[in-house]
Amino acid sequence: MIFLNSELSISERSPDARFHVVPMPLEKTVSYGSGTADGPEALIAASDQLERLWRGFEPCEHGICTTPPIDCTQPLDEALAALSARVEGIVLAGKTPVTLGGEHSLTWGAVTGVNRALGRPVGIIQIDAHADLRNAYQGFRHSHASVMQLLTEEEGTRLAQYGVRALSQEEADCRARNDVVFIDAEDLVTGGISEITLPEDFPEEVYVSFDVDGLDAAIMPATGTPVPGGLGYYQALGLVRSALRGRRCMGLDVVELAPIAGWDVWDFTAAQLTYALMGIVLENER
Repeated sequence: MIFLNSELSISERSPDARFHVVPMPLEKTVSYGSGTADGPEALIAASDQLERLWRGFEPCEHGICTTPPIDCTQPLDEALAALSARVEGIVLAGKTPVTLGGEHSLTWGAVTGVNRALGRPVGIIQIDAHADLRNAYQGFRHSHASVMQLLTEEEGTRLAQYGVRALSQEEADCRARNDVVFIDAEDLVTGGISEITLPEDFPEEVYVSFDVDGLDAAIMPATGTPVPGGLGYYQALGLVRSALRGRRCMGLDVVELAPIAGWDVWDFTAAQLTYALMGIVLENER
């Protein structure tokens, strides 16, 4: 399957495209609702209904190449290594990887691939209902609930989190220990905040990780752990847009879509979100 298949010309879907979509149907450490293995296919299928025009221009004119899915039947460490190698190659070619999940543990593979290509760690901008800063969860070191802890404490990655509203003491301590930048959902939503400014010492090269459960559960119930009190659609995009100002996005992911049979609206929401993030990356460079 090809992202935005019916809208793209042959040249727009070629390997010369700016964005390289990497489907990653990963579902190995989910701890509540299931279905993330079906997320990439559902999102890509829904993307066929998108319009090319977004905020006055057509992001797809810069090209969107959909690459083969990562084999997620292999052991988790091997699947993550395969993603890391794929993403590294995309970045070295001067393109922008867009990984579609799949559970959030995949972000470790994608970010380590970007870091290897650059020879230095990027900063991560995370939209999420959860901090994902546990040391391990339910016996999995590479759990979806510990992916950001691995990246901050083992990879030396700076992290900025927006929209969190489910947090453990262990994760709060990890935030303090690693100087994590954050504004949680209650302050963002009740304060009507849709623009932020990252610290001056935050890396100029960044990676955007967008867990769809960062959106309010009324907007996005099709996820493994929906949490009330979340971000609005335009609010979340505004946060990403403002965070990218003056910075370069070296890659992004959209994760944790767990499709609900018969309710394509949320698959379409995730597809529109993905296209909007591509647009924001380009908009930031104009």
